Amino acid sequence: MSIFTLLGLGFGIIALWLIIAYNGFVRMKNRVNEAWADIETQLKRRYDLVPNLVETVKGYMTHERNVFEKVTQARTSAMSAQTFTDKAKTEGEFSQALKTLFAVSENYPELKANQNFIELQRELVDVEDKIQASRRFYNGVARDYAIALESFPSVLIARAFHFQKRDLFEIENEVEREPVKVSFK
Repeated sequence: MSIFTLLGLGFGIIALWLIIAYNGFVRMKNRVNEAWADIETQLKRRYDLVPNLVETVKGYMTHERNVFEKVTQARTSAMSAQTFTDKAKTEGEFSQALKTLFAVSENYPELKANQNFIELQRELVDVEDKIQASRRFYNGVARDYAIALESFPSVLIARAFHFQKRDLFEIENEVEREPVKVSFK
């Protein structure tokens, strides 16, 4: 075997590795994007359910106007968030507002017996479960992508082609980690 054959074989192996590594990053980036789209789909379902829930509850809770305003404001903020960081923050606030709404509803036995409310609450719980599952999946693929981006020697390719790490979807504010506090005045 000549030196040129060995050099050609070496360059061929390196080129093949570069192609495989680049395609792997593209595949992982697309999986992260797909996982984020799944989260947004579930969030949209939740946004669509909330106005019906609020309208159902309004008839029973005549003294809880501030709860409705907080839910509506939090929903609007979450829907209008543009950046990933803003989306994560506003989603935490929206979840907290919904928890408060359900906590307040515990004081209204007629509401808890309303079939429409029961169905909306069931659907919202289902959507919340799907959001949590979507967040876990997103965080898993974002973590795997980050590991690949930071591992040697693939980090060289990631930097050369400007692949960027994605943030994890975490609870941004301490309020969402705490139990809901409801006071009736």
